[in-house]
Amino acid sequence: MKDVIKLCAFADEASAATAGQIEALTQNAIPYLEIRGVNGQNIAALDFSAAKVFAKELKERGLSVWSIGSPAGKSRIAEDFSKEKEQFSRLLEMAAIFEAPCIRLFSFYGTDGSDVYFDEVCRRLDIFCDMAKASGVRPCHENEKGIYGDTSERCLRLHRALPDLSAVFDPANFVQCGQDIMTAWEMLSPYVWYGHIKDALEDGRIVPPGRGIGVLREYLPLFAAMARDGKNSGVLTLEPHLMEFVGLAALENPDDKSVVGGISYPDARAAFDHATACLKDIISSI
Repeated sequence: MKDVIKLCAFADEASAATAGQIEALTQNAIPYLEIRGVNGQNIAALDFSAAKVFAKELKERGLSVWSIGSPAGKSRIAEDFSKEKEQFSRLLEMAAIFEAPCIRLFSFYGTDGSDVYFDEVCRRLDIFCDMAKASGVRPCHENEKGIYGDTSERCLRLHRALPDLSAVFDPANFVQCGQDIMTAWEMLSPYVWYGHIKDALEDGRIVPPGRGIGVLREYLPLFAAMARDGKNSGVLTLEPHLMEFVGLAALENPDDKSVVGGISYPDARAAFDHATACLKDIISSI
């Protein structure tokens, strides 16, 4: 697997500060960042001048931004979409500053998975896709509990309807929705461009990679095989969620919070380092 897998991370889980994020990435030999939180601010709210400074610092350290870990589509379907479009336009400007080839997005809260909302969800995602395509950025939908595309069946329906929409495959999020991971992988693998790595127990608690029922050792060889054939990017973004971190509360559905932790760590950096070591152990063993 080592020949095709490229490691990435949400380094804001190691440190809110940019210096701490750079240190966590370089010391763990992770060359890519999925940028989400910068000095305690979400990427959607970051000042452009501050973004340019951080982009320069990353480049000077030989680090690249793989994806904008945006909050796009993390609003309720009943809310005014014009604000989302304005925010997405701003996020695409961030992608240009950081030279990020991808942007992560979601498919809206408040649908309860009902087909009544399918057409409206598709309309909004199609607008995101058109905006991203015009900017040369690949839009990637992440499965997450509480949004329309939280189950593998509904994710598949979205991807079939929206040919320009790629997928981010997150096994822990499927675990939290009661989905069988291998079944989800078989359904969605043709659309998956990159993966998120976190793991969870049957009760939904987040645990280090390989310690839950996210069957990482089973599906990652299949992910790697597709990467060798050029059918996905080979990028895996570590998203540990082993401790509370700055900005976590704002990223989640207020009606359905994650249960973070279960193992005690002295600080966020220690949790990040442990998750990285667990992932590297999995990659080296298969």
